[in-house]
Amino acid sequence: MAKKLSHFNFDLPEDLLAEYPSEHRDEARLMVLNREKQTIEHKKFKDLVDYFDEGDVMVLNNTKVFPARLFGNKEKTGARIEVFLLRELNEDQRLWDVLVDPARKIRIGNKLYFGEDESLVAEVIDNTTSRGRTLRFLYDGSYEEFRTKLGELGQTPLPKYIKRDVEPEDEERYQTIYAKEEGAVAAPTAGLHFSKHLLKRLEIKGIDFAEVTLHVGLGTFNPVEVEDLSKHKMDSEELKIEAPAVATVNNAKTRKQRVCAVGTTVMRALESSVSSDLTLNEYEGWTNKFIFPPYEFSIANCMITNFHTPKSTLLMMVSAFAGHEFILKAYEEAIKEGYQFYSYGDAMLIL
Repeated sequence: MAKKLSHFNFDLPEDLLAEYPSEHRDEARLMVLNREKQTIEHKKFKDLVDYFDEGDVMVLNNTKVFPARLFGNKEKTGARIEVFLLRELNEDQRLWDVLVDPARKIRIGNKLYFGEDESLVAEVIDNTTSRGRTLRFLYDGSYEEFRTKLGELGQTPLPKYIKRDVEPEDEERYQTIYAKEEGAVAAPTAGLHFSKHLLKRLEIKGIDFAEVTLHVGLGTFNPVEVEDLSKHKMDSEELKIEAPAVATVNNAKTRKQRVCAVGTTVMRALESSVSSDLTLNEYEGWTNKFIFPPYEFSIANCMITNFHTPKSTLLMMVSAFAGHEFILKAYEEAIKEGYQFYSYGDAMLIL
């Protein structure tokens, strides 16, 4: 069974990395894998409706991406510095865990100025990793005004592989239409394909929805640097699973209906809180669960996901769910058929 990093490598042509989303959310392509029959079908995302019946459940991640990428200038030299907000550490003291680029220029005690009027200032108070810093933001105003200011100065944090500048439409398109709970620095991308119209069609057909909140951090994209996957450590991400979602999911399980995890983040969330009788539990806290083959899944029996990059933890999870050989075959076909990969790319439904 595949447990080594090298088992998850493949050649991905650069032109298949999606720079832009599909014109309409639900018009993205959808590859449908049937694990039992080992079949592969080519559809559109809006055809999803045909694969679900009344009483089936789709579990969504309602996290909301905040504009986490800021550009500031270093005091004295005026050097342009990118600051990527990872997480708020202390609301009262306005402390944030961030990544800075270029990092070699940023030392404890340095001040950074943001905005044309330089009304927002941050002081570096700690080094956390080679690129990581703790910043204290200095701003004359209430906490609400400070957060508004961050929102005004920040940009949509498109993944680094997208080489173009952020465009106005990215603010809307790099966010699911059901996003509510702010706290992610990357979108749960499988959910980007749902349109209001498609959700309505699923609802009319009798599909139930459950929501969980997993705030996606940059750790999801950290490269795996060990050949032995059991030695890889995932970053922790904040997770909340509440009673209504638990009831909806467990009822569907009892009735042997489909429970579909919309995205790898939902799958990780569900597998992070399983009781001894293999039902879902409420949960509030953090998860650093890393799923790779071989793995027995307890909650969801189907999933929607995008096409992932070589050697990524996301590809490892999908391989654990669909079967390593089957996924490699599907990816080979996806490349041949010109499917778009990664955050703004096409989707896969694994039944």
